[in-house]
This record gives sequence, C-alpha cells and structure tokens, in this order.
Amino acid sequence: MTGIAEALRGTLAPPAPDPPLPPGVQAGVLVPVVDLPSPAVVLTRRSDTVRDHKGEISFPGGVRHAEDPDLLATALRETEEELGIAPSEVEVIGALPPTETVVTGYVIVPYVGMLAVRPEMRPSAAEIAEVLEIEVALLTKTERAAGGPDPMGRFATWFQYELDGHVVWGATGRIVHSFLKALRAGGWTEEG
Repeated sequence: MTGIAEALRGTLAPPAPDPPLPPGVQAGVLVPVVDLPSPAVVLTRRSDTVRDHKGEISFPGGVRHAEDPDLLATALRETEEELGIAPSEVEVIGALPPTETVVTGYVIVPYVGMLAVRPEMRPSAAEIAEVLEIEVALLTKTERAAGGPDPMGRFATWFQYELDGHVVWGATGRIVHSFLKALRAGGWTEEG
C-alpha cells in the first residue's frame, strides 16, 4: 500500500461504534480510496430519479435501514448496492467527523475505505448516473474555500472542487475537505 493508508491510520477516529449525532436523518457514506501509485477517490453523480440530491456529486452511501447494526454497515451496504463493491473488498481505515446537509436534514458519517486494486464496478442505473475516479492530488490542487450566508442568514465557509466539468460542493465538499485535512495531519503529500 502507498503512504496514504498509513497517513490516515493515525488521524481518523475508529470506525465503530456510531458517534453521538445531532438530530436528523442518519446516513453513512464510504469514501473509497483506490490505493494506486496515484491514489484516487471514487465519487458518483446521482441519477435524476433518486429522491434527494438529484444529479449531485456524492460518495456512495445512504440512509440507515432498521437492519443495519451501525452506520458503517449502512455505508458498506449502500456501496455494494450502488457500485457493486463488496464489503470484503474494502479495508475500512476509520471515520471522518459527521457532517450535516443544510436543506434536507441528513446527518452523515463518512468512513474511509481502502481498495487495494481498482474494483470492477457495476453502478446501479436507478441511483448512479456516472462514476468518477479522481486522483487525491487533483483534489488538493482544486480545493477552493468560499463563504457567504447560509439558509439561516449566518456566515458559513464551504469548500468546492471543480473536476472534469463537475462541481463538488455542499456536504460532499465538506467531507472531501475533512478527508484532505486528515491526510495532511497524517503527513501525506502529493508526492506520497
């Protein structure tokens, strides 16, 4: 494995149990990292037929089901449903801090999972319009902080990434920023 896994091991919270969460709809997502010489994260563009966040860029994941023992199980189940990546293919390194969606009321716990090889993905046509594999080094180069009033009129800072004609923003942008912050804290650089 490249240095990315080692950089994350010391900086991420353990993947279980679920952290205390504020009120909201609980969701779990996976930040899949393909551990190649130039590591990349897997993102998806949601289809126009899903209930919320149509056409937006996101990580695989979704709402916790009653049968999910924890949000990690949710993230892994949803990743398999959306992309065909089996939980056995993922080495979960840890969890990033929870993040909330501003409008739809989701409270998302992101888990970082390493993929030793590029998996064969079988995207669900009902949920996924496109799969994006973005090199981590490109994310660090395109990160932009922006600010302005949130829906409650308070000043907020957010992060966005313009990648191959796609804009990553909102909760996904905050998760990407949190991921990059954990990498930097662990000593990872673009050179590996």
